[in-house]
Amino acid sequence: MTPTPFPRLAVLASGRGSNLQALLDAIAASTLDAQVVGVFSDRPDAPALQRVPAALRWARDARACARREDFDAALAGAVAACAPDWIVCAGYMRILGDAFVARFRGRLLNIHPSLLPKYPGLRTHARALAAGEREHGASVHFVTPELDAGAVIAQAVVPVRPDDTPERLAARVLTVEHPLLVATVALATSGRLAECGATVLLDGHPLLHPLRLDSNGRLHPEES
Repeated sequence: MTPTPFPRLAVLASGRGSNLQALLDAIAASTLDAQVVGVFSDRPDAPALQRVPAALRWARDARACARREDFDAALAGAVAACAPDWIVCAGYMRILGDAFVARFRGRLLNIHPSLLPKYPGLRTHARALAAGEREHGASVHFVTPELDAGAVIAQAVVPVRPDDTPERLAARVLTVEHPLLVATVALATSGRLAECGATVLLDGHPLLHPLRLDSNGRLHPEES
């Protein structure tokens, strides 16, 4: 009997690629049944690209494209060519256009460094500190045309400490981003996740609140 191939992941990244590396490490450790079939970037010098073989890399300088639509079309074509089951935005800093989102809707995941719906966009750690938050964290959500507004699947929480700076808080959030992304992608690749409008379906049932990551890297329903 021919073994069933693992689900295929396309990963979009703009920077260091630490979340990409978390996925690669989980795959290597056989704790995530998936395969990364392409890594895509809007920055040809992104360190994330160096984490995979050259054959899996695609990059184009978005700033060199006269029109945003031209870059999005090229990216969408390249992503589609590797036939992914899921597309994961892991530190991808460019807003995806409506046409790209529509083409892959329901298969697009993003990890964001805040407890959405709080603090969409940039500078999340500084904004959380300025607001006097007592807890902060990261979220994985489905991607929609609106910035960081898609249905939230899962979150990881860290306490905000009195002596925190944006840099210290960012570093602590990053340590929970990695297991959060791996655990959420594992749900997706095992066929347990779906998007239905503004609602997450888990095992075919509406998820009323985002799942929470525990200290063992497992996801559980939020305690009421």
